[in-house]
Amino acid sequence: MKASLRGSAAIVGVGHAGMGEAHGYTEMEILAQAANAAVADAGLQWRDIDGICTASVSSPMWVMSVIEYLGLKPGFIDGTMLGGSSFIAHLMPAMLALEAGLCQAVLICYGSTQRSAVMGRAQINAARRRLDPQPFEDPYQLFNPVSSYALAATRHMHQYGTTREQLAEVAVAARRWAQLNPEAFMRGPLSVDDVLAARMVSDPLTVRDCCLVTDGAGALVLVRADRARTLPQKPAYVLGQATASWHRQISAMPDLCVTAATESGRKAFEMAGYGPADMDQVQLYDAFTLNVLLFLEDLGFCAKGEGGDFVSGGGIAPGGHTVVNTNGGGLSCVHPGMYGIFLLIEAVRQLRGQCGARQQAQANLAVVHGNGGTLSSQATAVLGVADTL
Repeated sequence: MKASLRGSAAIVGVGHAGMGEAHGYTEMEILAQAANAAVADAGLQWRDIDGICTASVSSPMWVMSVIEYLGLKPGFIDGTMLGGSSFIAHLMPAMLALEAGLCQAVLICYGSTQRSAVMGRAQINAARRRLDPQPFEDPYQLFNPVSSYALAATRHMHQYGTTREQLAEVAVAARRWAQLNPEAFMRGPLSVDDVLAARMVSDPLTVRDCCLVTDGAGALVLVRADRARTLPQKPAYVLGQATASWHRQISAMPDLCVTAATESGRKAFEMAGYGPADMDQVQLYDAFTLNVLLFLEDLGFCAKGEGGDFVSGGGIAPGGHTVVNTNGGGLSCVHPGMYGIFLLIEAVRQLRGQCGARQQAQANLAVVHGNGGTLSSQATAVLGVADTL
């Protein structure tokens, strides 16, 4: 089945809206704006959309509300919620539905007004505890998710000698990419010293080690490969995809330095028939600076424990040895609660050659990796142009 699915579907339309600030629009309204942009980008009409995948932090029945708001009557529906990795994970069921003939065009979409909404961080955490209770951690009222990631960062530093300066290099690299992206929310100067001197949030992570809190919506359209070739945009074929999860609570994580990306990455690369060394670009879910080190290691770009050295000296910044998070990532571009869909949008635009000053001359293969919860769910996808099929 995996072999038959390789390259069987392609992303043919992408769009976003409300990036950074929604300017008074609701999360549903900016989702619809992004979806409209993606459908138009694909050269399709709304009547062509007969499949949908979406998820939300705020509503467990979000997919039905989106269907109602957009006026759809889809033959395929997926509302699976895995946190920020959800939209990359949605690729596989969407591909299966397209292969089975359940639908002809799938819309994957997300919208959030986390920055401009009245609800504050304390209220968000309280709502999360009601919808997603974690019995071994909630009684202690952790400042999650930050404290969980800080715990993993501390362990990585202890076990492998990773330094605060190396973590800061990740944030600095993201900002340098963001400075090439006019759509990025934060584009001002940022140095390693700035990251280290920033307000401490949860030791050892300062506010600059943590992702942005923004508004934003993103959407993409997936169709079968044979149809993709008839549409106006250059298709981004899904060559491989896999999702893995080993725990929910950080206290149940078997090893704080090894994530299920080791499984999702291996399976996605095997399905694609390519490996880390073949990738022209790497789009990683950087909710925290630590994430980039862990995922570079777990996906096979460097050995376990060598992530700090790998990113040092501008290794993943513009002009570095590995192209990582070209839009500025969740650390400097956009992060409206869940970031995974924006990884896919950036990868597709790079494969099309539409990224302006940050565009990579060699952009034929991309690995996209999403993370959800507290290193809880991992989803990996390998995208490629026609020549990589």
